[in-house]
Amino acid sequence: MIRLLLVDDQSLVRQGLKAMLSLESDLEIIGMAENGEEAITQVETLQPDIVLMDLRMPVMNGATATKIICEKYPHIKVLVLSTYDDERDVNEAIHAGAKGYLLKDMPSEELVNAIRSINRGYAQLAPGLLERVVNHKVTQPNPSESVPPALSLLTPRELDVARLVALGATNQEIAQKLFISESTVKTHINSIFNRLSLKNRAQLAIYASSVCLPNT
Repeated sequence: MIRLLLVDDQSLVRQGLKAMLSLESDLEIIGMAENGEEAITQVETLQPDIVLMDLRMPVMNGATATKIICEKYPHIKVLVLSTYDDERDVNEAIHAGAKGYLLKDMPSEELVNAIRSINRGYAQLAPGLLERVVNHKVTQPNPSESVPPALSLLTPRELDVARLVALGATNQEIAQKLFISESTVKTHINSIFNRLSLKNRAQLAIYASSVCLPNT
């Protein structure tokens, strides 16, 4: 059972998500919050598996709440569900530690599948967002963001894994393509995170694409 906390400042959205997601036998709505501050309190009390987080909310916005939750409770995954596809919003959410960024107008079955994928440890970005974020980072770099270490820190095999993560491949697909075990894939990914000072697959996918890693 995947335990969910729904965070949105609009009651209608919260109730709609609850009604829709409660139809799935493997999903359980354990709580709801209407702003980031309330979300942090609920997370501390309820310890959900995944937080569905809106971004633009009063009192405390979703990006700030995401950063606090991910730093304090690294085992809890945050999936942003927003109306806006602004590149800065996406960058801010991913930099804060969100495991994915989806839009509220997506089909319900795709949202359900994305929640399951996030629970398994995969990143999720709405279609077209990766390319837009990469273009935004290239054309409008933010000088306040630290630049990750050079790719020369990665081994040839880690570079292969990074390329496939950027293409959206799962651990199983990477293992099959590179003829290694899934546990070895996980080891390589964790090593990449450490070497490049990244937090999750979403950050890795954006970084790998933004530096234009050549195809294998």
